[in-house]
Amino acid sequence: MAISREKKEQIVTDLTEKLSRSKALIMTNFRGLDTAEMRELRNKLRETETGYHVVKNSLVKLAMAEAGLPWMESLFDGPTAIGFCYEDVPGPAKILVDFGKGNDLLSIRGGLLGDKPLDAAQISELAALPSEEVLIAEVVVRISAPLMGLVHVLSAPLQNLVHVLNARSARLQEAEV
Repeated sequence: MAISREKKEQIVTDLTEKLSRSKALIMTNFRGLDTAEMRELRNKLRETETGYHVVKNSLVKLAMAEAGLPWMESLFDGPTAIGFCYEDVPGPAKILVDFGKGNDLLSIRGGLLGDKPLDAAQISELAALPSEEVLIAEVVVRISAPLMGLVHVLSAPLQNLVHVLNARSARLQEAEV
């Protein structure tokens, strides 16, 4: 069944909007996955606020041109599904890479990080990164560690003074008894 010109224009507009607000794109070959497997993959990706859509290559090419993104023919050879990473990038990459390891029918072709092309190996490296929340927590811990050390150093003389006063008070009380 042919798609009308108006419907194609609407699809290109929707794709352009998704491409424009995505931090990263991950292109996959999904040939051979059945409906249940696609549903399972989409459900996992939905938890990370990632869209995963099967797209017509010619329409994506038009949308990428409108969004000002580079077109790599190698990423669109045959049926293509795109992971649109709106928030977290390593999380969806990890889900797709892990799903591909467990199912030989899904393969990562590559993608884009911003407008920088990535190959499949780089997507795998991206998947190995910790999530954004973990990275932020590590930065906070590394920033706060020297500050906590400074607090302990500055409070040590006061603690020592308190110990000396407590000991003196205890001796005075023993002397009174």
